[in-house]
Amino acid sequence: MMKIYEKPTRKDPNKRPISPRKRRWLIITLVIVLAIGGILYSLADRYLIRHVQVVVADENTATAATNNANDSTNTSITATEVNATSDDWNYSSDDMKVSIEKVQTGSGSDQITYYVADVQLTDASSLRTALADNSFGTNITENTSEIAAANNAIFAINGDYYGFRDDGVIIRNGTLYRDSPTRDALALFNDGTMKTYNENEISSSELLAEGATNTLSFGPILIQDGEIVSDFSSVKIDNNFGNRSIQDANPRTAIGMIAPNHYVFVVVDGRQDDSRGMTLAELADVMKGLGATEAYNLDGGGSSTMYFMGRVVNNPLGRNQERGVSDILYLTEGRGS
Repeated sequence: MMKIYEKPTRKDPNKRPISPRKRRWLIITLVIVLAIGGILYSLADRYLIRHVQVVVADENTATAATNNANDSTNTSITATEVNATSDDWNYSSDDMKVSIEKVQTGSGSDQITYYVADVQLTDASSLRTALADNSFGTNITENTSEIAAANNAIFAINGDYYGFRDDGVIIRNGTLYRDSPTRDALALFNDGTMKTYNENEISSSELLAEGATNTLSFGPILIQDGEIVSDFSSVKIDNNFGNRSIQDANPRTAIGMIAPNHYVFVVVDGRQDDSRGMTLAELADVMKGLGATEAYNLDGGGSSTMYFMGRVVNNPLGRNQERGVSDILYLTEGRGS
């Protein structure tokens, strides 16, 4: 029987075995890369990746999409049916009156530019909310003007950017989407009133039973029961990554109620040469001066946008450039018109 001999493998004299120290560093490097990758994915998942929880069917959006081919004709028909007249700053119909004023105060580095919309409705159902891309979830955004146009809005402002956080009580157009009480909030009711409240003190079921149509969860409360909330120094909305101090002068958006079905909306430009923005105390003073008995601060900064009759009225981001938001408050004529 023949004995087979295997030829010994010749080792490469230039190839050296990995030392224990080098192997340890490779393992450490791999662990660090995986950890950083995990953190980056977690941040992207939290703040960038879209998460759609509910797709909202809205007949207004469908109507707007159908009418896109002939906007001017459809607008004129609607205006005729409700006896509407308008110009660049005013709108009047059988259902509502909207009057917008541009206000400038101060000078130089202390100048402030803001816009006030006085709104009177015959029916509270003309004031509604809409979601970006007609979807409820997180990190779903569109420009205020885009959401407004998709819903045949006459007037709109940005909302509370509910999609940037995962808490709060979120009721929109009578539907409860999120029920995680956290902060002071605002409720709009079907009788044309609005009420500021603490989410931990009034349940969502109570609000709905009372006729709440929409809730907004941002804050702080500016005016409650006719009086300015006295101390804004310790206001904290949330701990989300990238938040600026809310106490400093900033662009602002706010809603107030003068009387049932009589609202006032204020949007303040800021972080630009001709407008430094407002502090919360200054915004509360403005709302008080306008006659608001209840007033509430909404999402501000780059989100602050006022839309009217197809155009953006203010100067978002100081560059006439809107920032995407998750929701808006808007006015439209009745569904039957």
